Amino acid sequence: MKIRNKILLYFSVTSILLVGVMFVIVYWLFSEYREEDFQQRQKEKIITTLRFISEIEKDEHELAEAIDRLSINSMLNEKLLIFDSTKHLIYSNLDDVPISYSKKLLAELNEQDVWIEQKDGVYDVVAIYFTANNKNYYGISKAYDQFGYTKLYKLGIILIVAFIVFTVLVIVISVYIANRISKPISELATLLEKYQIGEKPKTTNLSTDTFEMDYLNTKFNELVNRTNNAYAFQKNAIHHISHQLKTPIAVLISELERIKKSAENTALKNDIDNQISKTKSLAEIINTLLEISKIEAGQGFDQKNIRIDELIFDCISELNTLYPDFIFEINYLPTEPKEELIFVKGNEMLIRQAFQNLLNNCIAYSNNKKAEIKIDVSQNNQLKISVLNFGKSVSEDEQKFLFTHFFRGENSLSKVGFGLGLVLTKNIIGLHNGKINYSNPAENVNVFDVIFSTL
Repeated sequence: MKIRNKILLYFSVTSILLVGVMFVIVYWLFSEYREEDFQQRQKEKIITTLRFISEIEKDEHELAEAIDRLSINSMLNEKLLIFDSTKHLIYSNLDDVPISYSKKLLAELNEQDVWIEQKDGVYDVVAIYFTANNKNYYGISKAYDQFGYTKLYKLGIILIVAFIVFTVLVIVISVYIANRISKPISELATLLEKYQIGEKPKTTNLSTDTFEMDYLNTKFNELVNRTNNAYAFQKNAIHHISHQLKTPIAVLISELERIKKSAENTALKNDIDNQISKTKSLAEIINTLLEISKIEAGQGFDQKNIRIDELIFDCISELNTLYPDFIFEINYLPTEPKEELIFVKGNEMLIRQAFQNLLNNCIAYSNNKKAEIKIDVSQNNQLKISVLNFGKSVSEDEQKFLFTHFFRGENSLSKVGFGLGLVLTKNIIGLHNGKINYSNPAENVNVFDVIFSTL
């Protein structure tokens, strides 16, 4: 995610959530205040009515009509019940709002619990125990706070509208702030994206007034200069190594071949052949290293469609001239794969070197002079080549160092090598967007899986 979008997202979401929570808290507090205020008014209405009853002596019917005509604390949809000390109903107003649970409330009221409040849907219910003129009374009020709910509804509408307006303002402000903060970073990222290693460095002047971005700008310019200097040095080093090493090795091979011609001893000729093979192998490693260095320096490399199984057969044929007793067994999965699935686009010299390294490992570390190669195209858009041999496997602790420079495990202490083969192989496979993995599924079994994407 771009830094601009992160700033926009984090700032706007945080602000909107905080305000949203605050508005919810305001609404909840007002709702609690409405309920408490209305229930207090209900209590006052009960007490006022009780006092009125205790002071006026009329028959029950005339008393009820007189109280209902009072306008004191009038409430909408109210049901008011008043009981004497024996919990006998002495007053009920003319409203028809039912209170089916009045007996339960009366049972809960006493000198210790003189006040009970609860909800019945949208109605507020208040029950009190009250003493007037040395007489005990019970009062129950159930009423609907139309005025309070109207105010609560209007408050909810106001808060929703305010939240929407605030959200729009926050998003607009967030976009402005995000653009202003991220602009120099975006400019630097654009310059970095367009920059090509080796081109003439461009001095960047970012539109910023912050210390961090000025510092980053300065360091970026320094990095570009250092990268160009390192690139120039690498190019010169590559050419230097190419001329200084390739020529002596070629001369050495020629001398060995000349000595071989003049040698009469068969054993000596075989030894010379081995030395020639090792020298050629060193030359191929140098060529591979040079080629990889050029590619990593951004020079690119030639690619073409390569049929992997044919390339492997060629490698086996070359190795069998030196190791005729070693057997390579090749299997396909499925048994008769489609020909077009066995092709990989890449550099033939590099891929050949990668598989030569793997097959040479099989020869060096096998204990039965045999290796198995499985070419698997059963998975969609994937070509998997598994190289398996039987021999002392790499320990679990050593496996994490297997593809590092100059690493040689316990199983290679008596073997000839430089500890570079697997490193080169991994780099080559990586340059072709592939992967290589090592596993030992059973004791003394070594498996290298090379996986190419065929998309």
